Amino acid sequence: MLTDQFVISKERSRNDYKRDRSSEHPKRSIAKSISWRVIGTLDTIIISWIITGTLTLAFSIGLVELVTKMVLYFFHERIWNSISWGK
Repeated sequence: MLTDQFVISKERSRNDYKRDRSSEHPKRSIAKSISWRVIGTLDTIIISWIITGTLTLAFSIGLVELVTKMVLYFFHERIWNSISWGK
């Protein structure tokens, strides 16, 4: 049951985290965030350039989007990593 998995996951010790190969280290989540954001930001820059016709504005939009979405993805990934459902 899903609720049981939340309770069980809270009872795990820190040593279990090190031995558990299904959970990810925060550094891996950071690397995944960066690689995904490079792809996503290039997409945003291209779309922004097509819509605005201005490359400078497209890069400005892409830069803001890069930072905000990378932070959001990191926390999203860490939250999902703490949920044992589906692992």
